[in-house]
Amino acid sequence: MKIRLVVIGKTNIRWVEDGLRIYAGRLGHYVNFSITELPDIRNQASLSRDQIKEREGEMLLKNISAGDHVVLLDENGSEYPSSGFAARLEDRMSHFPGDIVFVIGGAYGFSAAVYSRSNEKLSLSRMTFSHQMVRVIFAEQLYRAFTIIRGEPYHHE
Repeated sequence: MKIRLVVIGKTNIRWVEDGLRIYAGRLGHYVNFSITELPDIRNQASLSRDQIKEREGEMLLKNISAGDHVVLLDENGSEYPSSGFAARLEDRMSHFPGDIVFVIGGAYGFSAAVYSRSNEKLSLSRMTFSHQMVRVIFAEQLYRAFTIIRGEPYHHE
């Protein structure tokens, strides 16, 4: 089983790259983890929001296999404390045979086709974060979840 993070757009923000590298390295001790950055849609100024979501959705769906469990990071998703997210992740890993794919969409959210393909939605907060920041925040929470699952001292309650 693998855990993949699929995101729209590349980053050139140094601290985001550094944070992702740190947490991806740490996650490698627990699970086969990878990040797939899909390119931004070209000529966005000439497209409507719906057209952008549709094109991003087509790219996203090409990076999701039929057997994957897909979790969209979405402002309308379920919210959990870190320990609750860890319990949910542990349950998914023990009862689901395929890969778990977490998806961070573009600035306008997801197309209807991506929502239809998803298995669940997860919200990191009621607050809105930039799509760049969400990458690092999510990677840290995923790492934290694994330390909770293993009973390691990283997380303090």
